[in-house]
Amino acid sequence: MFIPSQKSAPDLKGFTLIMPVVAVGNVGQLAVDLIISTFDMCRVGHIHTDCLIPMAGNNPYSTRKEDADGVHTAAEVYMSREIKLAVLQIRSPVIQKRTKKFRQVLVSWIKASSFSRTIVLSGSHAYQRDDRQLQGSPLRYLVTPSMLKLSEEALKELGWLEMEKVQTFPGLTDGAAEPRLYIPGGGITKGLYTDSCAEDLPLAVLLLFCSEGDNIPDAFTLINHLNSWLHLLDNPGEDQNKWKIPPSWTLMFGGGIPPALF
Repeated sequence: MFIPSQKSAPDLKGFTLIMPVVAVGNVGQLAVDLIISTFDMCRVGHIHTDCLIPMAGNNPYSTRKEDADGVHTAAEVYMSREIKLAVLQIRSPVIQKRTKKFRQVLVSWIKASSFSRTIVLSGSHAYQRDDRQLQGSPLRYLVTPSMLKLSEEALKELGWLEMEKVQTFPGLTDGAAEPRLYIPGGGITKGLYTDSCAEDLPLAVLLLFCSEGDNIPDAFTLINHLNSWLHLLDNPGEDQNKWKIPPSWTLMFGGGIPPALF
């Protein structure tokens, strides 16, 4: 359930919601970090659930010592009224036996908040692509029927590649099953997309084929891909208009090598 930071819950009706899925490379979470940090979004609440591995920490977006106080948890909601944007940041994995319940929690909250659209950022294992997916851009998208009604023209202009369905048994033709949607390493991406189709929610998935490692470049690739649709920044390549890296990224790979080792 959603717990507001203030006494009254914020009015998010008509806002665009952007959220990540915990997936390979954590590219969705890193991209969401860039959005929250760049637009200095304020925290308006958190999702209280037993479906995520519990975690707590300091403010990952603090730029001053005064802002570092306070406890931040596994699933928090941020917003910017100026651009009518809400962000759900998820910082810990979903407990394996509670994935369905967590999807239900998310779908219920999305419906109750009356978002105009929801955009999910995710990843998929690059090494499990089929022959078609090896060609061209490593970026793919999925949209529910409701989202297609809202954004069909924009998607045509962008010329993006839709996520291909793959054969259940590659190489077999006689009696082979129908092609299926397959997102290896994508966490709850497929389930959340399927649930949103069933609930008639306007939802889009943007995903990147990637591998584990230093996924900061992948996060910039994904966020710039999203920006070509939403135009959050006009010219993200310019010095005055760049994505702002949060301070927490300086600790992403731990500290330096201790001199005592040498």
